[in-house]
Amino acid sequence: MLKQFWTKKTLVGLGLGQFLSLLITSTGFSSSELAKRGINAPTSQSFLNYVLLSVVYGSVMLYRRQALKAKWYYYVILGLVDVEANYLVVKAYQYTSITSVMLLDCWSIPSVMLLTYIFLKTKYRYRKIAGVIVCVAGLVMVVFSDVHAGDRSGGSNPRKGDLLVIAGATLYAISNVSEEFLVKNADRVELMSFLGLFGAIISAIQISIVERNELKSIHWTAGAAFPFFGFSLAMFLFYSFVPVLLKMSGSTMLNLSLLTSDMWAVVIRIFAYHEKVDWMYFLAFVAVAVGLIIYSGGDKDDDQRRADVADQGTERSKHFDEEAGFDNLNRGNTVGSSKMGDTSRHDCMTSSGGRETIENMSIGKDMQGKKS
Repeated sequence: MLKQFWTKKTLVGLGLGQFLSLLITSTGFSSSELAKRGINAPTSQSFLNYVLLSVVYGSVMLYRRQALKAKWYYYVILGLVDVEANYLVVKAYQYTSITSVMLLDCWSIPSVMLLTYIFLKTKYRYRKIAGVIVCVAGLVMVVFSDVHAGDRSGGSNPRKGDLLVIAGATLYAISNVSEEFLVKNADRVELMSFLGLFGAIISAIQISIVERNELKSIHWTAGAAFPFFGFSLAMFLFYSFVPVLLKMSGSTMLNLSLLTSDMWAVVIRIFAYHEKVDWMYFLAFVAVAVGLIIYSGGDKDDDQRRADVADQGTERSKHFDEEAGFDNLNRGNTVGSSKMGDTSRHDCMTSSGGRETIENMSIGKDMQGKKS
């Protein structure tokens, strides 16, 4: 039994999951350090991440020279949602503690369930719904813990910070559901490159309006630059490796792995910041942990359902390709383009024409035989 569980794939998935968990914890640690130094530039922190995504994945996309599989304005909307989600969550570190941000960020799970049920028609079993209810109970404990702890909660306005995290987590849910749809129906490299491109453009506009004076007032030292650029690098790595873990082990491993980021946050708060942690945090952590375990259970029973969803995604991907092929034909593109939809249609027409020619030849031979 143990040999079947401790396979190479499982160990690699566990290691990669903890790597992602530490990346998330490091972004929280960096944001908290910047907040303590009086640096309030959440959009600027995420800007470099979007630039890295655009340059790295955009270069791969230019090398491939493939046509777009999704409309460009989908990525504009996704970029806007993702930028504001990052802005709200990072902004929350100005008002509440790192532990509260880590735990309240789990609000994205019930939000994702609701959005996938409405838009992607995903069905959830009662076990997963029960897990979400337990998670929400843990989130409520976090809010009451911040109110109860008062000035020990590590922020100037804990309740305002909690609301910002919940709003940001909701936007994260919208972003995640949109990314799930685009990954299944378009291309991962295309998604990352355009998310980085439009995310960088939107961030630059927002920085020029909201954070221009804040950036000018920052006294750049090694203590300020290290967490600032460390945040962007950690976010870039997180954005890049999440699809790898999803393909290897699925969303269950991702959710359980990211859960440990809350544990790392508590460890950092106790040993690095020497802060006291309210006793309700531990109850909230246990509740969220139990809820996520319940939510993540029973995935083997859902394998067939996932396969059906994958088949539907493949069909939608073909539809994207056919639309792209028709658009290029109307623009007068040459036949030698790399559109799979056009090639498949041309092959079908060619094979049909071939069959008709063979049938006509056979009929001609039969007629000649009858005449003779």
